[in-house]
Amino acid sequence: MKMILLRKFRFLILMVFLVACSMHIMIDLLPKLERHGNSGCSCSHTPSEEPQNWGKQQQQQQQQQPGWPNKHTLRILQDFSNEPSSNVSSHSLERSPVTGDKKQQQQAYRRIEHPGQQQQQQRDDRKRQFIQEAAMAKNVPVKGSRLSALYDHPLYKRSVPALTDDDTLFNVNTDIRFDPKAAEDQAWNAEGTVDEFSPTGELAADSYPNWLRFHIGINRYELYSRHNPVIEALLKDLVTQRITSVAMKSGGTQLKLIMTFQNYGQALFKPMKQTREQETPPDFFYFSDFERHNAEIAAFHLDRILDFRRVPPVAGRLVNMTKEIRDVTRDKKLWRTFFISPANNVCFYGECSYYCSTEHALCGKPDQIEGSLAAFLPDLALAKRKTWRNPWRRSYHKRKKAEWEVDPDYCEEVKQTPPYDSGTRLLDIMDMTIFDFLMGNMDRHHYETFEKFGNETFIIHLDNGRGFGKHSHDEKSILVPLTQCCRVRKSTHLRLQLLAKEEYKLSTLVAESLVRDRLSPILIQPHLDAMDRRLRQVLNVLSDCIDKEGYSYVVEDNLQGPHGTDHTHSSPRHR
Repeated sequence: MKMILLRKFRFLILMVFLVACSMHIMIDLLPKLERHGNSGCSCSHTPSEEPQNWGKQQQQQQQQQPGWPNKHTLRILQDFSNEPSSNVSSHSLERSPVTGDKKQQQQAYRRIEHPGQQQQQQRDDRKRQFIQEAAMAKNVPVKGSRLSALYDHPLYKRSVPALTDDDTLFNVNTDIRFDPKAAEDQAWNAEGTVDEFSPTGELAADSYPNWLRFHIGINRYELYSRHNPVIEALLKDLVTQRITSVAMKSGGTQLKLIMTFQNYGQALFKPMKQTREQETPPDFFYFSDFERHNAEIAAFHLDRILDFRRVPPVAGRLVNMTKEIRDVTRDKKLWRTFFISPANNVCFYGECSYYCSTEHALCGKPDQIEGSLAAFLPDLALAKRKTWRNPWRRSYHKRKKAEWEVDPDYCEEVKQTPPYDSGTRLLDIMDMTIFDFLMGNMDRHHYETFEKFGNETFIIHLDNGRGFGKHSHDEKSILVPLTQCCRVRKSTHLRLQLLAKEEYKLSTLVAESLVRDRLSPILIQPHLDAMDRRLRQVLNVLSDCIDKEGYSYVVEDNLQGPHGTDHTHSSPRHR
């Protein structure tokens, strides 16, 4: 009798298991069958369009969750950081059930259409236009473009040495053509025309997407050339390309999103956390400061005006949080954090170490949010990068000080340590120091270089979001590497002197350059004035160094010959 009951129990367990498996398979197949049967997807509606449609979508998601976008593989051609897995922030990409009362959510999204909200939005737009026009009138010269005049100056016309295969990041065979038929999505090159195809139907190399042409142009001496038209086209792509996928970026202390575009390009999105007028609170430590989207944009333009060209292209974009983030993300953890605020705005907060909670949520007006989009560098699988600890890294501790803060002769120790004992790396650190001081950026703990070029290459100026936090304070400790080492390139020194002149005033040039960005004005006038003030302080430090050590010791002449000697081997001079 016991044996019979045991067999029946085993049979019952087996049947329950089979039924569960069958239900699991059916649940997995239903969304796909429904998508095949219904080509019209309602997942792209925003709260500002038809709230009833979104309510229906919510009801469908509660029952079957079919509203998520089709899964497609993220391109592995790009990456922004040194983390091998940074292209994917969450391995949990399953569909997420919608929680809460769907009727309440429908009512909340209907309230977004309140006329008062629309009137307020119109007033904000008029105010932004007024501020932008005032900034242009104050900073852009009346007669001609000072920016064009700057780039016509001889200091901005020196070319890099002739490039060999060892000097280019990618050795591109111009005879190779890209076959568009091999791509899953034929719309990847929607801007192309029939004339761009060869008689064999293959796509010419000069018709590659702009992000790929940007990658191909990277070499030992620069991320991009001075007048490369691809950069302007790439900046336009960052603002206009349709966003097809969004995921949270792993690592880091604050929320950042990886956005993939229709042409398979990718960019790092940093959302707006502070208004232009807000300063970093005086009681904030540098390592807990907000990362500002406008700082990333301004850093790219400043880097280009200084002629470093070591910041990847960055553009500002107004993003629809519903249509361009929530409806296209496959990241369940990100999707779950969306909600409607008491002010009837769409908000989300994601997951990160700092400022990722309901109290620090990112809210739109009502569903539009500003942000910076930084073009990705080539993926680490294709172009490895080496991460270096900054010798003048801060302690990142509330009480402890770093060695350089207590040892005035710290630079002498650095000069005897590879790679700073030869080559141009120490001079690159000085350039980065000046760049950070002009922005007020204290958060430079590491830096990266392309591994292919060894130690004879430039430093990539990544992650500048903590710049432009305080226009009323100049953080002198950022200049310590320059005051301790008293070394600078002659080209950098001459350009700084040029930018201190009234006809090439740094603040005016930066303002003129920033006006081109979609989110202009990017910086308020006090931040622009602070750059002029800090530039004078940098020149004063160099003047003191020259008085103390002599011009030939302080200034490294890299302008000799037709191309200069900027990247030849040289040993740092010791006292």
